[in-house]
Amino acid sequence: MDDDAFFTPDGDRFLPQPIARGPWDPNSLNGRVVAGLLGVELEHRHGGQDDGGDWLPARLTVDLYRLPNFDPVTVETRVVREGRRIRVVDATFLSGGRDMARATCQFLKAGENAPGNVWKPETWDAPDPETLADRERANPDSRPMPWTVRPFTGGFGEANQRRAWLRELRPMVAGRDITPYARAAASCDFASPYSHSGDEGLGYINTDVTLTLHRLPAGEWLGYEASYHDADAGIAAGQCRLYDEQGPIGLATCLALAQKMVLRPK
Repeated sequence: MDDDAFFTPDGDRFLPQPIARGPWDPNSLNGRVVAGLLGVELEHRHGGQDDGGDWLPARLTVDLYRLPNFDPVTVETRVVREGRRIRVVDATFLSGGRDMARATCQFLKAGENAPGNVWKPETWDAPDPETLADRERANPDSRPMPWTVRPFTGGFGEANQRRAWLRELRPMVAGRDITPYARAAASCDFASPYSHSGDEGLGYINTDVTLTLHRLPAGEWLGYEASYHDADAGIAAGQCRLYDEQGPIGLATCLALAQKMVLRPK
């Protein structure tokens, strides 16, 4: 339903809804909806098909340098490069007229694979998401969670590798369908808590996220497998491998800074 969306359109503005609230500050938006809105707007304005074929939004990098509040949001985009096989577009997230985040998206023209065999890691041995139970957790404003998480290895509050299926339940913008790319863009910020949390909770706040896809996800479920974390001097790097029910689709990576306010497992 439209009233379940993270943002409602108002002319050329987007009005954040309570469900978009983030965990670090009750008056700020969740980083996932900032990255998600930038991603879906880039796809909406600059993706799709042309006479030459499909343009895949293959790499989205979002710099999250401020926590936006609930002021009206505008997104500005600018084409940096328009080529035969590569299109690069920048976007800026403005909250209350102030620059809060930026993104760069590299669209690549789909074609044929190169010949030959190349090494790649084994796909994961994940159970069917429909056989798993949802993770029970309340949203910061006590409303139901806007996505479904079904873990099957590890969990929040544990110092081990985490693997889970995730399904988006709400559109980013009211009146728009949840496209396959929107599912990936909306969830990619999940790579930070999934790779950076430990046995004392989440003590890192991510400053960026990069989503890299070699194909769009099929179906509603996205799989997240924490595949890297390390930190020095309060700076952490993390990575998750991404899947759908057919197999691997790409990666989500993030940088983060140690945060004095630690989110504890409940």
